[in-house]
Amino acid sequence: MTDYGNYAQIRKYDVANGFGIRVSIFCTGCTHKCPGCFNELYQDFNYGEKWTEKETQLVIDYMKDPVVKGLTILGGEPFQNTWLAEVIRAVKKETDKEIWAYSGYVYEELIKDPDRLDMLKECDVLIDGPFIQDLLNLKLKFRGSSNQRVIDVKKTLEKKQVVTLDID
Repeated sequence: MTDYGNYAQIRKYDVANGFGIRVSIFCTGCTHKCPGCFNELYQDFNYGEKWTEKETQLVIDYMKDPVVKGLTILGGEPFQNTWLAEVIRAVKKETDKEIWAYSGYVYEELIKDPDRLDMLKECDVLIDGPFIQDLLNLKLKFRGSSNQRVIDVKKTLEKKQVVTLDID
């Protein structure tokens, strides 16, 4: 059984963090400490509640709603909470919907760590890179600063070079 970490919230219907209506998991814990972070409370690994199998089942139930297009994982730093890979696999076993993840790491960093790569392989879209206050751009979709990329994970892994989605 996995040693789950903490989470701050689960949103049943989220329209801000990916295409369509999504279920979102906000994990807690992040060491990036980006100045201007919009979820500063979620940087604390002890913030929130302990994840259990009950939360996994709740997310699966939410995902089965036909209006839900996918799952988005953010935080905190999801890739410092690689226990989420097991949650993603459980969701994928029960539903066939896309998985998005946000990370303050860039793709090139994530693929160097076996646990992070394992979790990344379960995702369809990655929004990568730290939030940089000087590059803030409120016109961008699904990200806060212009250095952040929206990456098609499956195509990127297949081609062995970053393939971004044109969403703006």
